[in-house]
Amino acid sequence: MPFIDTNELPAIERLPGWRGRYFDSPSMTFAHYEFDAGASIHEHFHPEEEVYEVIEGELEITISGVTQRLVPGYVGIVPPNTPHAVKAISSGKLIVVDYPLRNPPLPRATRS
Repeated sequence: MPFIDTNELPAIERLPGWRGRYFDSPSMTFAHYEFDAGASIHEHFHPEEEVYEVIEGELEITISGVTQRLVPGYVGIVPPNTPHAVKAISSGKLIVVDYPLRNPPLPRATRS
């Protein structure tokens, strides 16, 4: 299946205020999030590189202790095994891409 309609994927509230629709390509994991103002993602790290692209709204992302506000048109790149945290300044939309594939226990569509 080379095409995926992300609107058809189930929305999963992985953390309070973060609703994501997930799918995989053969080598990457994609998450299309809608987020609520004030929602946050605790500081954490993982072996995958992670890219945050804000589509709507405003986020504050901290990568290795450096904090930056992201608005549409800005991207945050988190290297592998790097501590990072996120706070939603407003409600909005975000695309997160992980490389290589992440393996969370979530239902997702897989490209075949």
